[in-house]
Amino acid sequence: MNMLVIHSSILGSNSKSRLVADQLVSRLAEADPGMTIRTRDLGENPLPYVDAGHIGALFTPAEQRNDEQARAVALSDELVAEIAQADRVVIAAPIYNFNVPAQLKTYIDYIARAGVTFKYGADGKPQGLLTGKKVYVVTARGGKAVGTEFDQATSYLRVVLGFLGMTDIAFIHAEGLNMGADAAAAGLESARNQIDQHVGELAMA
Repeated sequence: MNMLVIHSSILGSNSKSRLVADQLVSRLAEADPGMTIRTRDLGENPLPYVDAGHIGALFTPAEQRNDEQARAVALSDELVAEIAQADRVVIAAPIYNFNVPAQLKTYIDYIARAGVTFKYGADGKPQGLLTGKKVYVVTARGGKAVGTEFDQATSYLRVVLGFLGMTDIAFIHAEGLNMGADAAAAGLESARNQIDQHVGELAMA
């Protein structure tokens, strides 16, 4: 069993999404001691933004790529291989201005590749190729928005991950973290309870 953990907060050790995700990873590791865990920290080591040069590299035959193009494709290939090999994926996604951080969006731009992680069938419908994975998404936000029109992150991640074939998704939300000490404590406690629920369901599967 392989697990990929993706952090995307810019706050390092002060990140609440990291705190909750680490609690989840610890519980999952306890449930499966033989699991191999690989971590990618997009906040500490952000990816270069996708630009015209990057797209051009992907559509240039391998033997015709220059050194810069070859490096861009090699990085994308590395990211795709990481998530393709993972049986479980944990994504820690703090919410900045109603949606996921630019670092996480860039990561998704790197792994969303036609013919590699998704394809279109003869009927024109998309088919995700990153299948057979359990994905846990940990969100953390200062206010409360889950279930409202302001929660664009949940719908975005559900759609884009599903588009790539990852449809078995569990969301764990920590909310109200900037609404005072009591609200923050309640938000983190709620997240821990959600972790308990999901890990319990895994044990019963």
